[in-house]
Amino acid sequence: MPATQTAQDFLDQALDALRAGNECFRPVLDAIPAPVYLTDADGMVTYWNQACVDFAGREPELGKDRWCVTWQIQSMSDEPVPHDRCPMAVAIKERREVRDEVAIAMRPDGTRRAFTPYPTPLFDDQGELTCAVNLLVDVTEEQAVALSVQAKRCQRLAAAISDRQTSDMLNGMAKGYEANAAALRQA
Repeated sequence: MPATQTAQDFLDQALDALRAGNECFRPVLDAIPAPVYLTDADGMVTYWNQACVDFAGREPELGKDRWCVTWQIQSMSDEPVPHDRCPMAVAIKERREVRDEVAIAMRPDGTRRAFTPYPTPLFDDQGELTCAVNLLVDVTEEQAVALSVQAKRCQRLAAAISDRQTSDMLNGMAKGYEANAAALRQA
């Protein structure tokens, strides 16, 4: 993402284009360098830009993909997140924006990308949900660094503790953090 433009700038561009109606949103969304996609009110993916394909490592399937464009999602603690509980699903089901989340996009080739989503439901003049837009911000490198820092904290704490069981647990956590950081860096 260009340093001079923020995620909110791109999201505002997408929202302005969608509110203009018709098909005029496509050239605007196609030009956004960040992954952007749309769903209908039921969560079926209806549009995605090329940046989505590049980010997710796959071409979404129109009429099949629901809630998101990624193949699979993991939490930052490496737990699977079912698509029907991903941030876009929450935004649509609860009819609200979802912010301040970070997740891992699992790609079909085995690589991972950390991202911050910006799912935003859109409503018509009568307050009915019409669709939702999601902008994905790639935060892979900063999350890999954060995981490495957390691993070092665990290692330092393990070295300072005399209880063997606690020390082993902290060293195990450190190994997990390092493994996740390494997996993010493989992308």
